[in-house]
Amino acid sequence: MNILLTGGAGYIGSHTIIELYKAGHSVVVVDNLSNSSAVSLKRVAEIIGVDGIPFYKVDVLDREALNKVFDENRFDAVIHFAGLKAVGESVAKPLEYYHNNMTGTFVLLDVMRKHGCKNIIFSSSATVYGDPAVIPITEECPKGHCTNPYGQTKSMLEEVLMDVQKADNEWNVVLLRYFNPIGAHPCGRIGENPNGIPNNLMPYITQTAVGKRQELGVFGNDYDTPDGTGVRDYIHVCDLASGHVAALQAIAKKCGVAVYNLGTGNGSSVLEVVNAFMKVNGVKVPYSIKPRRPGDIATCYCNPAKAEKELGWKAKYNLEDMCRDSWNWQSQNPNGYEE
Repeated sequence: MNILLTGGAGYIGSHTIIELYKAGHSVVVVDNLSNSSAVSLKRVAEIIGVDGIPFYKVDVLDREALNKVFDENRFDAVIHFAGLKAVGESVAKPLEYYHNNMTGTFVLLDVMRKHGCKNIIFSSSATVYGDPAVIPITEECPKGHCTNPYGQTKSMLEEVLMDVQKADNEWNVVLLRYFNPIGAHPCGRIGENPNGIPNNLMPYITQTAVGKRQELGVFGNDYDTPDGTGVRDYIHVCDLASGHVAALQAIAKKCGVAVYNLGTGNGSSVLEVVNAFMKVNGVKVPYSIKPRRPGDIATCYCNPAKAEKELGWKAKYNLEDMCRDSWNWQSQNPNGYEE
């Protein structure tokens, strides 16, 4: 298939290009580079041995520019990664988040519809479960109240996509609910490269280990978990990327609407991740306990059996692999993609 990746220069997008190529698909990337780098696409091209990745510097909010991309290419499906994604920032800037994530998707869907491309894989999030009613979380778990505007945009866009498909059954919509992606491509050439202070645990750990930050803040050690720190389902970004390739099978089978959790099914606490990282890589990560962050929950991990049963997809990498690959990337690229 020929696939459009919105936000394809970002962390998950760049790794997904490699998996799509391995599976014989071709890609075109649209990205406004607001939280990503064109260098990632250069390196992806090197990894897969091609001259370059077809790329348009376009914001999905820009209808005219997006129409041009669709006029110049024929797409079998869109994988929609583009969006603002920092939980804390979304609390501080709700309007910006709602406008960017919601309106950007509305424009994209309208342009897709006009060009007769009615297959979409959407980057959703475990955030839509709120404080989950059951653990491990299955796809049947009721959606909860999202504790932040970022999560709200994911939850509402799921509803929008389902409504679009309900109104026109030519659409096929796959909602992929990501758990916590960490790690990097084993070659160490691409990885997570956040702007400013990282919002996610692993880049915070790696930046502390590489000396960019004095210490890691561990937010809350009084949760109802084995060691008091929050428990999450960490998944290697390469496993997550291959989940998108697997999801194309659902599109090919005219799935209508399909929902899948992408996680390992194992929960690891913040301190378990920190200790695994130090052990695997033989580096020190100084940390201190800070107050809980608003909106954080105690425990969140999934039951990924549905994706295995229906798509034949299963996470292959373990926590040690994730820690090793994260450090391999950060230690070779202390400043991320800045040359």
